[in-house]
Amino acid sequence: MIDGQTQMVGLIGWPVEHSLSPVMHNAAFDALGLNWRYVPLPVPPGQVEAAVRGLAALGFRGANVTVPHKQTVRQMLNSIGPSARHLGAVNTILIVRGEDGSTRLGGYNTDDTGFAGALRMGGYEPEEGRRAVVVGAGGAARAVVFGLLWSGSGEIVVLNRTPQRAEALVSDLRGFSDQGFRLHTLPLTVETLVESARSADLLVNATSVGLWPQSERSIWPESVSLPAHLTVFDLVYRPLETRLLRQARESGANAINGLGMLVRQGAVAFEMWTGEAAPVDVMRAACERALGRV
Repeated sequence: MIDGQTQMVGLIGWPVEHSLSPVMHNAAFDALGLNWRYVPLPVPPGQVEAAVRGLAALGFRGANVTVPHKQTVRQMLNSIGPSARHLGAVNTILIVRGEDGSTRLGGYNTDDTGFAGALRMGGYEPEEGRRAVVVGAGGAARAVVFGLLWSGSGEIVVLNRTPQRAEALVSDLRGFSDQGFRLHTLPLTVETLVESARSADLLVNATSVGLWPQSERSIWPESVSLPAHLTVFDLVYRPLETRLLRQARESGANAINGLGMLVRQGAVAFEMWTGEAAPVDVMRAACERALGRV
């Protein structure tokens, strides 16, 4: 129930009706007895500035931001956090209201910490000496690489069908830490993927390959078994078990789906807004129910 004391947050994007975020956050608010509500906020291109200004005017405490507005929204904010600055994208807005009624809007990105948290929950510790292979060079791949660097991971190889995109990603992030020299790129082919994975500890699919309704697609060739020593992380979570993850399990590899990253990045935003510890298990269970898995 929404009343005059309800604190509001939401999701800005276009479209937003597919998002699990309202289910996830509202379950968390209910579990903690918080009078908060999370609502979808469909914002067409060209209306982002009006929408962001409207959040503050309507008393919202913050918002998440999804495609295609993660880059555009930066121009409307008073400050940008380090992760959002390095990644070039904002996925969380925090609205702070002063005693004089003024508002300041801060932009953050929780994807990198969400990825690193999900990775650890899945039994993999990113650390020096471990080698990761990341497939893809879009925004998700950028968050993955940044999260690995931030966590102290060793060598990272980025594979992409368009080498220039991978090179741009690596160039942008190479100066972030003293580990930048461990970032490399290769063109994505069956041969480079298989060869890179053989000497890696972690393989991350940061593309949309395998996403429903094309659930039987995989970045990994059917004719080759995945190395059993690998941890395979697929950012796709619709379906929860992709073809790539089935291949990993069949080969004896450790398999992690993308739902953990969604929940963990949401938990960071939840704590930023409310100041309360996020009930992560409740959030994940709500997402699984929404996906048809209890």
